[in-house]
Amino acid sequence: MPNSSTAPARTARLALAAAGVTVVLWASAFVSIRSAGAAYSPGALALGRLIAGSLVLGAVLLVRREGLPPRAAWRGIVVSGLLWFGAYMVVLNWGEQEVDAGTAAMVVNIGPILIALLGAKVLGEALPPRLLAGMAVSFAGAVAVGLSMSAGSGGGQASVLGVLLCLLAAVAYAGGVVAQKPALAHGSALQVTTFGCLVGTVACLPFAGQLVSEAARAPMSATLNMVYLGVFPTALAFTTWAYALARTTAGRMGATTYAVPALVVLMAWVLLGELPGLLTLGGGALCLAGVAVSRSRPRSRTVERPAADPVRR
Repeated sequence: MPNSSTAPARTARLALAAAGVTVVLWASAFVSIRSAGAAYSPGALALGRLIAGSLVLGAVLLVRREGLPPRAAWRGIVVSGLLWFGAYMVVLNWGEQEVDAGTAAMVVNIGPILIALLGAKVLGEALPPRLLAGMAVSFAGAVAVGLSMSAGSGGGQASVLGVLLCLLAAVAYAGGVVAQKPALAHGSALQVTTFGCLVGTVACLPFAGQLVSEAARAPMSATLNMVYLGVFPTALAFTTWAYALARTTAGRMGATTYAVPALVVLMAWVLLGELPGLLTLGGGALCLAGVAVSRSRPRSRTVERPAADPVRR
């Protein structure tokens, strides 16, 4: 007979593995966006990515025969679809055209902090000291990575519009995550992700004309990268994210995404030959250290009983 006490530990390991898949794929998205973003405008890129993701998710949903999510899940699905799948993707693509990558990374990385604060306010989640300390360490690392990226691009360029767009992207990201969390109490990770992606696709349909005209003249590499963004960092990674989010708090999941800057540095080094500087490496290490702290749990204290005095005869 299996030991029932091992079930929570197994669930925690699966959730952590799912979060790891999400983080790796989201980090890889930055490499693909560099190619696709050069040929596609922000709205067209977001729509193309969402269409590819919706097709894959819809096919998997049909194969698994999960059907429509319960009515109670729809509010969170619609809000997260509009904010996270729709507004976030368009605004972030736009913002990264107005500011250098380093500035964008620094501003957008306030998202996990907003998730923790909104999770505490809206969902009643706790803010344990380890989570706050880990997020502070990781944010410092993200700032270091962002500063090094800006310095590497000739001092960086930042417009007020670009910074505001990246800030809006962070707010949309945080709001989408917090809205998605209650929906996962009623629908499966696949249902919530699929229909959230569909909502985002519908919201981005005004960019359909741009997508068609730009796809006609875009290089094949850019189009393939757009499809990759839809299949893996969207369809797969958002589903594994939802699976993990359903099994932990929004704040802890948000803090996990601070591993993304460190992985982006590593992937750019391996895939693009971009040798990171000491500040970049140090920032990446801080990001990973902060994630480790935020996801750690305090050790349970065992009270040792004093040894009994020997009985004298």
